[in-house]
Amino acid sequence: MPSSSDSSDSAPTQTASDEGSYARELSLFDGIMVVAGGIIGSGIFRGPDVVAERVDTPELIMAAWAVGGSIALIGALCFAELGARRPEAGGGYVYLREAFGPLFGFLYGWKLIFISATGAIAALAITFADYAVDLFGLAGSWSLPIAIASIVFLSGVNYFGVRFGSLTQNIFTVLKLGALAGLVATGLWLGAGELTTPDTAAQSVWATEGPWGVIAAFGAALTPVLFAHGGWQHANHLAAEIHRPNRNLPLSLLIGVGAVVGSYLLANYAYLYALGVEGLAQSDAPASDAMQALLGNTGGTLIGIGVMVSVFGILNLIIMAAPRVTQAMAEDDLFFRPFARLHPEYRTPSWAILFQAGWATVLAVSGTFGQLLNYVVFGDWILFALIVGTLFVYRRRDPDEEPPDTFRMIGYPGLPLLFIAASIFVVASTIASMSPLSAGIGVGLLSLGVVVYFGFRWARGREAPRP
Repeated sequence: MPSSSDSSDSAPTQTASDEGSYARELSLFDGIMVVAGGIIGSGIFRGPDVVAERVDTPELIMAAWAVGGSIALIGALCFAELGARRPEAGGGYVYLREAFGPLFGFLYGWKLIFISATGAIAALAITFADYAVDLFGLAGSWSLPIAIASIVFLSGVNYFGVRFGSLTQNIFTVLKLGALAGLVATGLWLGAGELTTPDTAAQSVWATEGPWGVIAAFGAALTPVLFAHGGWQHANHLAAEIHRPNRNLPLSLLIGVGAVVGSYLLANYAYLYALGVEGLAQSDAPASDAMQALLGNTGGTLIGIGVMVSVFGILNLIIMAAPRVTQAMAEDDLFFRPFARLHPEYRTPSWAILFQAGWATVLAVSGTFGQLLNYVVFGDWILFALIVGTLFVYRRRDPDEEPPDTFRMIGYPGLPLLFIAASIFVVASTIASMSPLSAGIGVGLLSLGVVVYFGFRWARGREAPRP
């Protein structure tokens, strides 16, 4: 297998000696598609109204998306260095395990396996099915079977090799970027061009609340913006399968996140150009409303297809990436041992993929995924902050161990500290908006992982293998 310094960017040929390890089959382009596809979901098509409602001038709306995009780029810089230092399957699990101990790594995997990834898979599958039912005029009873079929189909695609999953990801990421480009072009071409009116400006937060009111509103608007920019971390889960990871993983993160940030800014400008501030703030589905206002029912149908494509793409990515964490945990004796095995022919974490499909289907059938995700929505950003914090541990502990060509982020330590502060802000804002009961259940679900962790340790009858 070529080393990370190999000059070729093509997928290396695998040999018999590589059996039992992942195949480095993902190119730079594949990595970029993973990053961009992991961020672009249904949020940009349905969520910008919340931002427009909280900061109701064009300048503040665009500033909120620009600041949120900048924070996402900082996160990508941090994850780029971490991925280049430890190009292993499992991403954040590996960094937390090595820097803070196996308990923190296990909690990352616990949340991902049983709540976040599988809950998101169930939610995305149901969303895809609902759009399909509406688009094709089917009875509502078809929604659940279509959702289950999408989970089974994409799990099968990824079971038979990362190349199949990556090809699917590439196709749907290109299509969703095309849908965004079409939305932007249509909005700018046919939009009214009236971003705000004198009445709207006179009643805006800037005119009525003063500077401190603007700061508070801007902070509230950043929460949905930052959530819309999440998802770049999936590329790090696949680091063991990216060719020349020291080079291609950082480039994938920076190019992919940069492309999404630019696309989001253009999309929001198009929304404003098509609907105005007031129309955007009052819309529950701004992409659909904008396209219907500009192209009639045809526009609504087109954007419905765009949302379906976007949701299907990110559904495939989560199904592809998350099982790598499960496999890494099992390899460390922190999950059931059979899950550590890779398929001898396809070189995929086959047991983990099957388990994930089964549990996500249970959540979809039971309808409990929505509550689970709402309860632990703040947990992702707690873990993001901790993962970025591992960068300080690595830099202090082994400054000279990484290869000389390993990527090192600019702006250290200021930018990682800024990202951690932004993550804490998101967590605090989210918890403040939750009911005490929901917040307590969320904390309880995360804390249950501690109990399960020590249960595994006790069952193994020895210390976890890696401190």
